[in-house]
Order: sequence, then C-alpha cells, then structure tokens
Amino acid sequence: MGQAASSSSFCTALGSADVSGKVEVGSGSGSTRWQVGGCGGGGGDGDLTLGLPDECLAAVFGKLGCHERNTCSLVCRRWRAVDSRSRQRLVLLARSDASPFLPALLCRFSSVSVLSLKCSRKIVSIDDQALARIPTLLGSLKKLKLKGCIDVTDDGLHAFSLHRPPLLTKLSFASCGFGAGGIVSAISNCPSLQDLTLKRLRKLDAQNAPLSFDHHHRLERLCIKDLHNARLFIPLLAAAKSLKALIVCRSSGNWDPLLESLQQGGGGETGSVTEIQMENVQMGDPGLVAIAAACPDLEVLYLSRASDCTDDGVSAIANSCRKLRKLHIDASSRFGSRTIGDDGVLAIATRCANLQEVVLMGIPATVGSFNVLASNCPELERMAICNTDTVGDSELAFIAAKFTALRKLCIKNCPISDTGVKSVGEGCPSLVKLKVKRCRGVTQASVSQLKLQRCSVVVSIDAGSMIFEGEGTAMAEEEPGTAGGDGGGGAEGGAGDRTQGRRNNRRRSTSTNVVCSSRGALLLRSKFENALSLNRRSSSSSSIHAPR
Repeated sequence: MGQAASSSSFCTALGSADVSGKVEVGSGSGSTRWQVGGCGGGGGDGDLTLGLPDECLAAVFGKLGCHERNTCSLVCRRWRAVDSRSRQRLVLLARSDASPFLPALLCRFSSVSVLSLKCSRKIVSIDDQALARIPTLLGSLKKLKLKGCIDVTDDGLHAFSLHRPPLLTKLSFASCGFGAGGIVSAISNCPSLQDLTLKRLRKLDAQNAPLSFDHHHRLERLCIKDLHNARLFIPLLAAAKSLKALIVCRSSGNWDPLLESLQQGGGGETGSVTEIQMENVQMGDPGLVAIAAACPDLEVLYLSRASDCTDDGVSAIANSCRKLRKLHIDASSRFGSRTIGDDGVLAIATRCANLQEVVLMGIPATVGSFNVLASNCPELERMAICNTDTVGDSELAFIAAKFTALRKLCIKNCPISDTGVKSVGEGCPSLVKLKVKRCRGVTQASVSQLKLQRCSVVVSIDAGSMIFEGEGTAMAEEEPGTAGGDGGGGAEGGAGDRTQGRRNNRRRSTSTNVVCSSRGALLLRSKFENALSLNRRSSSSSSIHAPR
C-alpha cells in the first residue's frame, strides 16, 4: 500500500515538473521504447527516469512529503543516492541508542542544511560526543535545533562550537541540559551566527550565571521563552551591536533593566532594533522609554499583557519611533485591569503615519482615535479590535466609512450587531476578509447577506471561523422572498415558508467549511470534512438501497 501511494505521489510530482516525454512504438519487434526529455542514451523498458538527469529527479523528490520521499529512497540505488545528495532538511529522534548510527546517517545526508534533533526529557538523549561530531559531518549546516537533549552539557556545546561551522546562522535550544557556559561558547565561536532561540533551559535558570561577553557579537535576532531570570541576559544585550529583533515570552523577572541595556547595545552606532515582542512579562513605562530611546527605527511592536505599561510609555514610543508599521497591544494585565487607554492609541495615530497593521485588545478605543488613525495613516490595511465595550455599531460604521485602504478587519468580543456588519458591507471598498468572533448580536443571516453584497470578501464568524458558501448563499437569496412573500400566502403560506426556512437552515449547516490558520482549527477542519464526507456517503447509500 505504501509503495502504491508513493508511486501515485511521485507521478503527480513528475507531472508537475517540466519534463517532456516521447513514446515510440517499434514496428518490427512490437516493443515500446520510452525517451524522456531528449536526453538520449537513457532508454529503458517502461522506466521514465533512466534518461532523467539527477537534478530533475531531485526536483521531483523535493515536491514529495517526508514519508513518500523516504519510501522512494528504497526503490533503487540511484534514487537513494539522489535523495541523499538533495535532502536539505532532516529531523531525527535523538535518543542515546541512536548515537552509534548518527555518523553514518549524517554522512549519507551530507547536503543537509537544517538539522533538528528531538528527544523526550524522560529518555536519555545523545551525549556530548555525538553533538561534537556534527560540524565535521555536515559542512553545509545552516540551522540546528536541539529539543529535549538533557544529556548534552556545556562541554558538548563548547566542543561543537570549537569547529567553528562557517555557515551556521541559526541555533534553537529547548529543554536542554546546558547552561550559560555552553551558550556563550556557541555565540563566541560560531562566526556566522545571527539567530538564537532559548526556551525552557532549566540549568540556565538554576546556575544563576549571567551570559557575559568580552567583545561584541553578531546576533541579529534573540528569542527568549519560558526563562525566569531576566538579569542574566543584560550582558548579552549590552554586547549586541547588530541586534534587529528581540522576542521575550512568558519569562519572569523585571525586564526594564534589560531593555535599558539596549541603549548600550542594539541602539548603538552600528545597528538598531526594528522589532520587539514582549508577551506576559513584568515591564513598565521605564522599559518603553528605554525602547523609545534606543530604537528610533522600530517598525514592529508587540506588547501583550505587560504588567505596568501605561499611556505615558506608549506616548514615548510614539514620539521617538516614527517608522512604526505594526502595532499589537493587549492591555489586559494579569489582574484583569486595563493599563493602556485611548490616549496611547491617539498618540500613536498622531505621530506614526506609516502604520499598516493595528491590533488593539482590551483598549477602550473611541471614534476620536479612529478618526486620527484614518486621517494620518493612509496605508493602514489590517485592523483588529478585541475585548472592548466601547466599539459598537456606530464605531464600526465610522471605520467602514473612513478606512478606505483597509483590507482585513477583525472584531472580537465587542457589542456589535447585524447593523454594524451591514455598514461594513456598504463601506470599506478594499476589504477582502472580515472576521467576527464572540459577538452575540451578529446572526448568520447578516453574514450571508454580506456575502451576497461582497462576493470577494471572506467572512468568518464565531469559534472555528466558519464561512458559508454554496447552499448558504442560496438561503440568503431566498430570505427576502420569504419575508415579503408574493402577497397571496396568508398565515398558512407564512407557516410553510418558515418550515421551509428551517429545512434550509439545516441543509446549510451541512455545507459549512472551516477557515482558520491555527493548528487546532486545521484539526477541526479535517474532522469536519471527514464527518461531512461520511454523512454524504451514508445518505447516498441509503437513497440507493431505499425501497421504491
């Protein structure tokens, strides 16, 4: 079964590749001769790939999934060799019993540039010796990810970095067993390292040793997740002269001093931070003031559930960061209070004319700030307003009338109704997607009517982001006739129309598709599609076998 599926996938990929074929039937012997792409000399009985160059075969393999590609590598020696030379990404289960086979495996896939080694924290992982040999076996390595390798220590990471892999640009460590010493060695000895991600490194928190550097490093992106000692990273940021992006998520400690160290590092004369994301951290106005002073070229700011930020800190950002393009603010703190209000949004709208994306969560925005946004930010294309009681039908109508460049609009948990959705359909000439979630006043009828008005607009409502098409649109077309009637139905006709309407409602629910980008919604979508296909099969089979 696996071979048949792989052959089908391979034929599909072969058809999508730009390969020309010719079939010649011999008149004398009656045998069939195949010739592919005019390569000449590669004829074979029924085998289209014998005359195919290795580069074309590698391109076909690149269109296959991991399972199909693994199966294709078992077909013959040539396919195995081509797959080994062209494989760029490799994901391995990094258990201790795989250490003896790791050198031979990496020698087979010598062209791999992205290597991911994953292991459970409850299982013994590969050791320092296995990690240290990776740079000698993979000369083209550009990205390395270690997850759950608790038996790799500082010595192993130091031995790895001493090989100074010339092309290595990205390192990602999650739930590993090393601390500050190994991380400092990797940053100092890898000459091309630009991207570093640190996540759930318990030994780093336990050692309580700062990441100290005697010289500047070349990191351009630093991501810190689920770590609990902010002061350890102050020397790291102070030595970052080329830092462009800083991401901190779910990490305890006071992060204001760390952000103040940006004035000594990333905000220096050789570079400037353009992206900062702070999520679920302890940070206040001093941190925002430090960002404003150190990052005048800031373009992206994500501020989610920061504990002590107020309008004064946001105003400092607006005064200094005039190049801001994306702004995400979630003003809901851990204790349920709102720390940033409409004045901060008004300051951003007044001074940041290059805004293209705005997400406001838990902020009591008003028509005044929306008016300034519409007049001062002509390039604003994406907007999301969530968890606020100040945005209703009138504010939504104002947005629809004023924001002519708006392409994507999301309204979540706001007191809007069908009237607001109707106003969006009559305005926003550039709109391509509208998402409405947790707004109890919005009904499916208004969404279907909007879909009729604006056929090119994707409309998503409620949990699962369901978009109504097909029979749901037909239902919307029948509703005006049902409401007005043809003047001769009377009470019985109205009752019949209502019955028919309920049947259409049930029929429309079977033609629902799920549209969302999250993994959970994609899983939900697959389950819905499977259930609907089974329902259609059962209904068709019952109709076939029904007695006449």
